[in-house]
Amino acid sequence: MTHPAISVPTLIAHRGYSAAAPENTLTAVREAQQAGATWVELDVQLLKDDTPVIWHDSDVSRCSDGRGELANLTWQQAQQLDVGRWFGDRFAGEKMASLEAMLSLLNELEMGVNLEIKVNKGRDPIRLVDEVLPVVLEALPPERVVISSFDSTALVHCRHHAPKEALALGVLFGSVPKHWREQCEAVQAFSIHPHWPRLKQTQAAAMCRDGYQILCYTANDPSAFASRWSWGVTSAITDEPAAFKRYLDNRQRAGQSAQPAT
Repeated sequence: MTHPAISVPTLIAHRGYSAAAPENTLTAVREAQQAGATWVELDVQLLKDDTPVIWHDSDVSRCSDGRGELANLTWQQAQQLDVGRWFGDRFAGEKMASLEAMLSLLNELEMGVNLEIKVNKGRDPIRLVDEVLPVVLEALPPERVVISSFDSTALVHCRHHAPKEALALGVLFGSVPKHWREQCEAVQAFSIHPHWPRLKQTQAAAMCRDGYQILCYTANDPSAFASRWSWGVTSAITDEPAAFKRYLDNRQRAGQSAQPAT
């Protein structure tokens, strides 16, 4: 059996349209869709009461009006936070998104998601996967989901939940390690997600030969990133999907090869 029939887009909006709206919020996803993005990248973690929420950091200080560790908050406490005003006054009153609410919105907008299992220090990857993955598999068709993580335990446990034909897994890397192939084979990965400035052309060539999709994060300078398309990179995960799209469209109109076919 093969992986789900996923048509990975050239551009994936990082934490939603996070250059235009507060990251990992429902509004950021709506903004991404309005800017023409068909997929978003989001992070999921658990609160103290095991409620899955869309959040990146281990604490809430950077992206809310509160302080403290995410793991110490219940859902009721988390909903008292304003997670929009820090970004701009027009986003005041934005609430932390539950996984359930986000999946509902993705279905409403018919968008795909690269959902990162975010295992911050001291958190249990098994518990996180057990709370998150069944909900995701129930809510979204397999062709609209890639589950990714830096955490190998989380990815292995994801694979125990579902075979590769039912669930696409992506392995996240900062610098691509020497034994990247073994890590990907261990979870029957669909895609590899490297930090784009650290990816080497020889590594990209080997990944392509092995049949992996390459989703690079976080690319915000389309001209600096342009050479990577010729390396076989599938997608740029970007805070700036609209600016990236304008650049690629302009290059395409000028007859320059700047991106793969979408």
